[in-house]
Amino acid sequence: MTLSLELTWTAVCAVEDVPMGAGVAALLAGDVQVAIFRLPGDEFHALSNMDPFSGAAVLARGIVGDAAGAPMVTSPVYKQRFDLRTGACLDDEEVSVRTFAVRVTSGVVHVGSP
Repeated sequence: MTLSLELTWTAVCAVEDVPMGAGVAALLAGDVQVAIFRLPGDEFHALSNMDPFSGAAVLARGIVGDAAGAPMVTSPVYKQRFDLRTGACLDDEEVSVRTFAVRVTSGVVHVGSP
């Protein structure tokens, strides 16, 4: 049996509000903070903005880069790296952050949450 979750899509910003190779923070319903990242080719990813190591809402201000072909963000606090595709911590396999679906419609970035 496959469970299918219906996503609620929230318009968070215009595409041009997200700098290439960087992130911005947004607030979803329920005070859920997300970090939205824009990569070359207008590829977007969204993660929880909360750094699980420091407890601070800072991942949107992290440094975006590449680790062995995986797009990632480095936390500005303790420098752990997180895979933008999966949320997995590349420095501690037991830690991850939540990922969110992202879509762009008519130049607006939307984040999906259950």
